[in-house]
Amino acid sequence: MRKYKSHKSVKNKKGEAVRQDLSLFQTAKNMSTVADKFEELGVIPVVVLNDVKDALPLAKALVEGGLPCAEVTFRTEAAEESIKQIHKAYPDMLIAAGTVLTTEQVDRAVAAGASIIVSPGFDPEIVDYCISKNIEVCPGIVTPSELAQAVKRGLTRVKFFPAEAAGGLAMIKAMCAAYTTVKIMPTGGISAKNIKEYLACDKIFCCGGSWMVKGDMIKAGEFDKIKEMTKEAVNLVKEIRSK
Repeated sequence: MRKYKSHKSVKNKKGEAVRQDLSLFQTAKNMSTVADKFEELGVIPVVVLNDVKDALPLAKALVEGGLPCAEVTFRTEAAEESIKQIHKAYPDMLIAAGTVLTTEQVDRAVAAGASIIVSPGFDPEIVDYCISKNIEVCPGIVTPSELAQAVKRGLTRVKFFPAEAAGGLAMIKAMCAAYTTVKIMPTGGISAKNIKEYLACDKIFCCGGSWMVKGDMIKAGEFDKIKEMTKEAVNLVKEIRSK
């Protein structure tokens, strides 16, 4: 996720350039509230929707369970319409479009109602495109070199994926020791069993997880169960952060 800064070096010839720059800064400040809210929530459900009919029942379960947010992965044909329906029914819900692989998907996701773009890896084309359009982006990284590219572009929050397979918390701490301005959203292998060790680290701003929104539960229509597991996740985050 990118936090923009005002460019004080812009020359003020007629005053117009300064006003435009401050306008951009104000827009960026507003955009950063997405990252702030994710940090407040602590955990972001990572959802794969294969059928649009499941979108609204799932959103309802998440909202009532205490997590008015979701990363809806763009890996299925139902993703775009699902985001659109969720955004229409729950306009205050924070929707991330995940597994975004092309700039065309960026446009479709934002048009559907996504608040932020999340990619599984660091794709310079996608990242630069989002920055140029003032679209908040949280690219995936897994190496110090990729993290360096994110920092070079002014990004302060990134996704670490696949977290457990790529070295977990030890890898995150090692990378962030060099890049101190960045905070991480680990995703991949995060569960109720290990989220405590992640959220206890000050380099983690939130975790992406799918244990409360598993595909088999969605397919079976077990939205009451999803709601209860979401409540448990919320309480778990509160318990971790109260210590």
